[in-house]
Amino acid sequence: MTGTTTPVLPAYRAPQRVTQARVIRSEITKLRSLPSTGWTLLTVITVIAGFGIGYSSLRAARPPHGAALAGYDATAVSLAGVELAMLVTGILGALFITGEHASGQIRATLTTVPARLPVLAAKAAVLAAAVFAACLVATAAAFAIGQSILAGHHLGVSLGNPGTIRAVVGSAVFLAAAALLGLGLGTLLRSTAGATGVLFGLLFALQIIAGLLPDSVSQQVAKYLPGPAGLAITTTVPDPDVLAPWAGLGLFCGYTAIVLVLAAWRLRRQEV
Repeated sequence: MTGTTTPVLPAYRAPQRVTQARVIRSEITKLRSLPSTGWTLLTVITVIAGFGIGYSSLRAARPPHGAALAGYDATAVSLAGVELAMLVTGILGALFITGEHASGQIRATLTTVPARLPVLAAKAAVLAAAVFAACLVATAAAFAIGQSILAGHHLGVSLGNPGTIRAVVGSAVFLAAAALLGLGLGTLLRSTAGATGVLFGLLFALQIIAGLLPDSVSQQVAKYLPGPAGLAITTTVPDPDVLAPWAGLGLFCGYTAIVLVLAAWRLRRQEV
């Protein structure tokens, strides 16, 4: 007599509840697997450290004299690379969302997390943390090496100099905010090229346009633009043509917040 075997079915597993923590873990995996992440962060570190060391060497070779000493800012000299790095971190932020649109993965993401806003919040948190950590290492290295070069010509300052720690740490905060600005633009436009173009316009082109205005108007307008406002955090010497450091960073974060709010609205209305 031949017996029959009852097939063994796999145990039923209830679908996991979508939580913010799980969404964040998913976004960490995405950021780590994004091919551009490692190269972009390496580029950011190289730009910050390379430009800072290069400009410090240039200023050491051509030290300021006379009246120029009053406006000389040794800390800002070693953090000169932050200005270019803000565009690079912004592009990384845009790629973090536009890459999903290009591959079509965004459909699966929004289907899994129908509330949608947790996705943007998770992306913002993961991106800001990664960029801040990498940029803090870069700004600290740029400051340390740059000041060692300047100190040989009696032009350097120590980390204990008023405003120096704020400039070094604040620069990393600013670059993280620039990445979030790129994320917001990428969410709004869903195009890497479009987001990069608008980002460049906000950070650089507006300054060029402001420079075409009469000097008295140009100086007053330029300091309230996104790029100059954010870069104020890198300074330690007061300058009437530049906003106060925290005020400038706060204004830049305000611009970023507006873009992220618009991005959240756009994401909620987006069809899967």
